[in-house]
Amino acid sequence: MFKFHRSYFILTIILFTAECLIGKYMHDKLIRPYGGDFLVVILLYCFIKSFLNKAFLPVAIVVLCVAYVVEITQYFHLIKLLGLQHSTPAALILGTSFSWTDICCYTLGIALVVGIEKIKLQTGKTEISNV
Repeated sequence: MFKFHRSYFILTIILFTAECLIGKYMHDKLIRPYGGDFLVVILLYCFIKSFLNKAFLPVAIVVLCVAYVVEITQYFHLIKLLGLQHSTPAALILGTSFSWTDICCYTLGIALVVGIEKIKLQTGKTEISNV
């Protein structure tokens, strides 16, 4: 069940760096609002796959469900209910406002993951090579 996958871990580091750069330096109307949400589910997927040797589809579904739940908590203003609205880390993790667009970005991000993983299965590759 537990197995370290170096390639997924390297992708996790790359995606985390990209997310940090987007958060700090991007102030546009495309990459900041949509690119970060698209990438965050891929980041979470790669992080989990770095340590768990599980089939890709259940992991992808769990990551997508977690993203949906976090987004739904934003609809109900959970961060305010917990009294964490002034906490930057809490705002980054839990978010502050619900958006159907975010749900779409999460879905598209996981769709890309599933597509890549299916291609890897069809070509007989079990790990991402040459990362």
